[in-house]
Amino acid sequence: MTRPPHHEAFGAWLRQGFAGPMVDWLSRHESLRADPQHVLAHARTIVMLATDYATNACSPAKRVPGSPTERGDGADPGQGRVACYAVGDDYHDLLRSRLNTLAAWLAERVPDSQNRGVVDSAPLAERDFGWLAGLGWIGKNTMLISPQAGSFFFLSALLTTIELPADIPLEVDHCGTCTACLEACPTNAFPEPRVLDASKCIATLTIEDRGAVRADLREGMGTWVFGCDICQDVCPWNRHAPVVKEPAFLPRDDHATLPLAELLTLDQATFRSRFRGSPILRAKRHGLARSAAIALGNAPDPAAADALAAALVDPEPVVRGAAAWALGCWIKKNVRAPWARERLAERVESEADATVLAELRAAMGG
Repeated sequence: MTRPPHHEAFGAWLRQGFAGPMVDWLSRHESLRADPQHVLAHARTIVMLATDYATNACSPAKRVPGSPTERGDGADPGQGRVACYAVGDDYHDLLRSRLNTLAAWLAERVPDSQNRGVVDSAPLAERDFGWLAGLGWIGKNTMLISPQAGSFFFLSALLTTIELPADIPLEVDHCGTCTACLEACPTNAFPEPRVLDASKCIATLTIEDRGAVRADLREGMGTWVFGCDICQDVCPWNRHAPVVKEPAFLPRDDHATLPLAELLTLDQATFRSRFRGSPILRAKRHGLARSAAIALGNAPDPAAADALAAALVDPEPVVRGAAAWALGCWIKKNVRAPWARERLAERVESEADATVLAELRAAMGG
């Protein structure tokens, strides 16, 4: 069984502190990633599968080059942007079902074989094995990019004890001199080509990191509330990414964005009901509400004023702090500034959390 060719680079990446909030999980499983037989004992072959997921609602092919939507800094007023892969149902369910079907088919034909399907749920270097399988090359934005399909696809794997012929890796680097993805990232999450600092990545900040976002990264988040597609949207190889009609990947309620005011007002039960079966559950209620508040700071919408003010008394300090910062942005942008100052001043009188209190005072300019 082949060792992941970039495992040493992965270890160095961890030691450089680029894993962000995933560092503990990834570090615990680093040694396991070196050998796929930790995932399936006696595995001899990994069958890598790519599943396209871009729909008409979010495919780069449907966007106007150079537009705010393509750059990731524009959305309809009061709407939060969601990564293309997450606008529909949870992809894990569909891909696991397909993998189980494939594993059963294989087991029927080779009865003594052992097979296991994996959808980013085990310590397996899927991107490395996708490259070895010839599915694409690893681009400067760290994504696996296919010459035929771009990068808007999920990777999944079927490990089997059956020996199957190996494919040929795609040795050519088709990125060439292009640096569009590196230059487009608004939080400067790429310290160098093919190296991602996840602690600055908008996708990580809005999904895995549910704490207070560093002040110097908030503006760069724009109106993204779950994930980010910017480094993929600007990639020339995605201009002709396949558009799929798989029902599970289509936007729920025909909307590819989320109303920010609503996200601020959801309680725990409503949040779970609203996003049942969606990848968005991973952000947790307070993480999503925090990101919604930041989005409203970056793109003020007077129609969401009451929801933003109500977030100042949210049960979670991280939401209250983000709402305070957002209202401070409204003051700087002269959007209902007197009203925003009044709301902040009212909250200062009763806020007990020191971190939130500091956010309130900073938002008021003192």
